[in-house]
Amino acid sequence: MSIKVSDYVLQRLREWDVEHVFAYPGDGINGLLAAWGRAENKPVFVQARHEEMAAFEAVGYAKFSGRVGVCAATSGPGAIHLLNGLYDAKLDHVPVVAIVGQTNRSAMGGSYQQEVDLLSLFKDVAGAFCEMVTVPEQLPNVIDRAMRIARAQRTVTAVILPADVQELDYSPPGHAFKMVPSSLGMAAYAPVPADDDIARAAEVLNAGEKVAILIGQGARGARGEVEQIADVLAAGVAKALLGKDALPDDLPYVTGAIGLLGTRPSYELMQGCDTLLVIGSSFPYTQFMPDLDQARAVQIDIDPQMVGLRYPFEVNLVGDAGETLKRLLPQLRRKQHGKWRKKIEEGTARWWEVMERRAAVDADPINPEYVVHALDALLPDDVILAADSGSAANWYARHLRMRGSMRGSLSGTLATMGPGVPYVIGAKFAHPERPAIAIVGDGAMQMNGLAELITAAKYWQDWSNPQLVVAVLNNQDLNQVTWEMRAMSGAPQFLPSQALPDVAYADFARSIGLDGIRVENPGDVEGAWRQALAADRPFVIDFRTDPAVPPIPPHASLDQIEAAAASILKGDSDRTGMIRQGLKAKVQEMLPGTRHRHPDGGDDQR
Repeated sequence: MSIKVSDYVLQRLREWDVEHVFAYPGDGINGLLAAWGRAENKPVFVQARHEEMAAFEAVGYAKFSGRVGVCAATSGPGAIHLLNGLYDAKLDHVPVVAIVGQTNRSAMGGSYQQEVDLLSLFKDVAGAFCEMVTVPEQLPNVIDRAMRIARAQRTVTAVILPADVQELDYSPPGHAFKMVPSSLGMAAYAPVPADDDIARAAEVLNAGEKVAILIGQGARGARGEVEQIADVLAAGVAKALLGKDALPDDLPYVTGAIGLLGTRPSYELMQGCDTLLVIGSSFPYTQFMPDLDQARAVQIDIDPQMVGLRYPFEVNLVGDAGETLKRLLPQLRRKQHGKWRKKIEEGTARWWEVMERRAAVDADPINPEYVVHALDALLPDDVILAADSGSAANWYARHLRMRGSMRGSLSGTLATMGPGVPYVIGAKFAHPERPAIAIVGDGAMQMNGLAELITAAKYWQDWSNPQLVVAVLNNQDLNQVTWEMRAMSGAPQFLPSQALPDVAYADFARSIGLDGIRVENPGDVEGAWRQALAADRPFVIDFRTDPAVPPIPPHASLDQIEAAAASILKGDSDRTGMIRQGLKAKVQEMLPGTRHRHPDGGDDQR
C-alpha cells in the first residue's frame, strides 16, 4: 500500500523518537495535517496560539529534555513567525528542527499568495542545514540530516515542504546514480583534547594560587567533575546564567551568577583571581572577567568555534566537559583550602544574607525581590524554572538557589521578551510529572504570556502533575529598560514607551478554567506561593510590585545609583507619586558593597 510524502515525514519523525511537534496549522501544511489525522496524532500535534510560541515551546522542550525540539508552521506568515523562537534556539545552542510549508512548486516564482523565499529567509537561522524537498526520493535523507545535524551541532535546522509535494506518493531513493539513501540514529560521543594540550592546561592551573572557575550550560553534564576540580584547586565557581542549574547553589564556594544580573561574590572572584578556568561557557561580557593581563586562563568547550573568545586564553581545550575534566584531574596538584577559598566562602555567605535583607526592604506595594526570595525556600526539589527577560531575570538570577535536580533557564543570548510561559509549557510536555514555574514581567505577559495561558488550559489535564505556576511581576512599567535609561543615560522614565496598562491576569486565568490570585500586600506573598504550588491546575499569581526597586548590577557605584535615583525625580509628577522620596536611602540599603550601620554600632561589608 502506497503512502504519501506527508505520511512518511511523520513516520520518520516517529522513528527518530519525536513525541511532540509544537505547531500552528495553515493551508501550507494541509497535507501534513491530514497525515496527522491518519497517524492518530502521533507524534502529538501541540497547538500553540502563535507560531513564535510554538518555536519557544520547542526550545523549552529541548532545553529541559536534552532532546531535539520540533516545531511546524505553514508557508509565508507562519514560517516568518517562527523566526524569533528559532533564533533563540540558535543563539543558546539548542537543537530544534523547523518543518515549514511552501506554496506549490508550480506557483514558485510567480509572486503567488503567501509565497516567500524560505530558503533565503532561513539561510541564517538554519545555516547548518536548510533544504526544500522537491521530490519524494529526497526522503528520508533530508529528515535524517535535519535531526542529526540539529542534535550534533546543538543548533537549528529547517525542512521546507511545498504543499503539492506533501500530497505525492512516497517512493524511497533507489540504488542508483544521484540517489541518496539514509539511515536512522546517532551514536553518543564525547570528544577529548590531545594529551599534550591536557598537560599544558594542568601546568597553568597548577601554577596558580587564586583560581576562579566559570561554568556555563556546557558543564551541566559534568557536575561531579566540576565539584572535584573546584575542591582540588581550592577554587570558587561562578556561573553564567545559562549554567545556573549546572551546579547547586548550596555549595559554599559557588558564588552564583556573573555579569549584569550577577552577584557581588562572583564579581569579586573574578577581580581577585590569578588563574581562570572556563568550562562550557561563552559568557560574553569581558568586563566582568579578570583584567586582560591579570590571569592565566584555560578554556574547555565542545565546540571548536567557541574557544578562544572573550579572553586571552593560554590553553584552549576542545572536548566534552566531563571527559576532559576526567583526564585533567589526575594531573592537578591539590591546593590548600587557605585564605583564598575562605574569602570566597565568606563572601558568598554574606551575599545570601544581603539578599535576605534586600528582600526585606519595604516597597510600595510589594518589593519584587521579596516575591522571588520568598519562593526560594518553597521550591520543589524537582522544579523546572523559567524566567522571562527584563527585571524578572535579575531576581531569578540572584534570589533562587538551585538545589538537587532543579532545572532552570531563560533566553540567555538573544534575551528576547516572551519565552517564559511557552518555555514552561514545553517543559511540561517533556516532563509532565514535574512542577514548573515561570517568573515573568507584565510586559512579557502582555506580549505573549496571556494568550499562551490558553494553550496551558487546553492541555494541562494531559499532564500527570498539573503544577504550572505563572508569577507576573506587575509593576505597570517596562522596568529593565526604564532602569537602563536612568543608569546609562540619566534620563527619567519616558512614559509613552514605558508605562503599561494594568491587566487582571489572575481574572483572565480563571476565565479560561485555570486558577489565580492577585496579591497586593507583602503579608500575602508566601501564602500565595503555597496556594499556587498546591493547586490542582495551572495557577497565575498577579503580584503588584514596586517599579522603584532597582535591578542593581554587582559592580555599580553609589554615584551611579544616586544619578539614577535623581533622574526619577525629574520624571512626570504623576508617576513620581509612586516612587517615594526615600528611594536614595532604600538604594543605599540594598546596594552590595556599601557599609550598613547596625543598631549595635557595628557595620558589615555589603
